[in-house]
Amino acid sequence: QVQLVESGGGLVQAGGSLRLSCVASGSIFSINVMGWYRQAPGKQRELVARITSGGSTNYADSVKGRFTISRDNAKNTVYLQMNSLKPEDTGVYYCNTEVTTIMSGPTYRYWGQGTQVTVSS
Repeated sequence: QVQLVESGGGLVQAGGSLRLSCVASGSIFSINVMGWYRQAPGKQRELVARITSGGSTNYADSVKGRFTISRDNAKNTVYLQMNSLKPEDTGVYYCNTEVTTIMSGPTYRYWGQGTQVTVSS
C-alpha cells in the first residue's frame, strides 16, 4: 500500500505564492510519475502539472510560466511552486502518483486526500 500526504495549501492574496508538497510512503519499488491535479466546485478535475522519473514535465496551459513542478527522488517527494496566483487558481489540489511495488510488477495509481488552495482578489 502507498500513502500520499499533501501539505502547503492555504489562503493567499492574488499575486502571491504557495508551495505544495506531497510525500509518498509505503511499499514502493519505483515511482514512474508524480503530478498535481485540481478541482473547483462545479468543474471537472484537471491536470495541473506532472513530472516523470526522468524529469520530463507537462503543465496545463493556464499555469504555464507561473507554476513549477519538481521532485526529490530520494525523498519520494513532489513539489508544486505556485507564483502569481489568481483567484481562478482556487480549488482542491490533489497529489497523484503512478508506482510499481515490486520489480517487473504492475503499475498502480494512488491519490492523496487533497489540500485546499484559496486565492482572494
